[in-house]
Amino acid sequence: MPPFVSKSALSVVTLASAIGLSGCATKSYVREQIAPVSQRVDTLEQKLQETDGTAKSALAEAQAASGQAQNNGQRLDQLNARVDGVEQRLQTQEARRKRPRH
Repeated sequence: MPPFVSKSALSVVTLASAIGLSGCATKSYVREQIAPVSQRVDTLEQKLQETDGTAKSALAEAQAASGQAQNNGQRLDQLNARVDGVEQRLQTQEARRKRPRH
């Protein structure tokens, strides 16, 4: 075998080994690379939970306000009916006063 072929074969084997071994990442390397992303995800999850809590609180307050508004609307309707009744009685009394008595 010529020396050129054995050197070439050795070079190819060495290069293939270097490429094959360099492609493997260690657990610590992966942890180092993932740590910043994991921290950001944790921070975003915390903010999301806070926002979700705020939204749920706002929804509960809005629903309570809506219920109170409905109650107030019903009370206004009742008061309007009472006022209408009082106005009719006043008009009836005024009409009686204006009629001449015989």
